[in-house]
Amino acid sequence: MIFGKMWAAFRAQLNKLANLFWEADPIAQMRYEYDRSVEELKDGRQGLEMYRGLVEKVTRQVTNGRDHVAKLQAQTKAYLKAGDRATAAKFALEMEKANKDLAANEEQLTLHEKSYENNLRKIQHATKKLGEVKDRIKKYEADLKMSEAEAEITKLSEQFDFNITTDFGQLESVVQDRIDTNRGKVRVSADLSQKGIADIEAETRMEEAMAEDALKRMEIELGIRTPETQATETPSDEPVQKDLGPAQTN
Repeated sequence: MIFGKMWAAFRAQLNKLANLFWEADPIAQMRYEYDRSVEELKDGRQGLEMYRGLVEKVTRQVTNGRDHVAKLQAQTKAYLKAGDRATAAKFALEMEKANKDLAANEEQLTLHEKSYENNLRKIQHATKKLGEVKDRIKKYEADLKMSEAEAEITKLSEQFDFNITTDFGQLESVVQDRIDTNRGKVRVSADLSQKGIADIEAETRMEEAMAEDALKRMEIELGIRTPETQATETPSDEPVQKDLGPAQTN
C-alpha cells in the first residue's frame, strides 16, 4: 500500500512536470504533434502501398484464372465436337476446379478492393485534416504573437502614463520644475538688464546738450551766428533763420 501511494505520488509529479512543459510552449507542442501525425501518415501510406501490391497480385490471379477457364472451356467444346468425350470430360473437370479457384479469387479481390478503398479514403481524409491543422497552427502562432504584442503594448502604455503617481509622471514634474527654474533665471536676467538704463539715457542727453553748446560756441567764434541770434533762439522745434555773417549795408 505504501509503495502504491509512493508510485501514485511519483506519477502525479511526472504529470505535473509534463503539464508544465506542455503549457510552456503550446505552439511547439502542436508542431510536434503535427510532425508525429505526419510520420504516422507516412507509415500508413507505405502500408497502403504494400496492400495495393497484394490487391494487384490477386487481380492478376483473377485475370489469369479467367483466361484459364476460358481456355479450358474452349478445349472442352473442341473435344466434344471431335467426339472425344473422355478427353472432353477431363478438361471439363479441370475447368470446374478452375472456376472454383476463380470464384474464390474474385471474392478475395472484391474484399481487398473494398478494404483498399476504405483505407485510401481514411488516409486522404487524414491528409486533408493535417493540412487544416497546419493552417490552424500558423493562425494560432500568429494570433498568439499578436496577443503577446498587444499585452506588451498595454503594459507599456500603463508604464508611459504621465500620471503624477507614476514614475514618468514624477520625472515629468522634475523636468517641468527645471524648465520653470531656467525660465525664472532668464526673467531675472532680463529684469536686471533694465537697471541703469535711465542713468545711461540721462548721461547721453547731457553729453548731447554739451556737444550742442560747444558747437554753438564754435559757430559764434567763426561768425556763423552772433550772441544776439543765440539769445533769441527758442527751444522750439521750429527752424530759426541763422546769420551767416555781419549784416551788409548799402
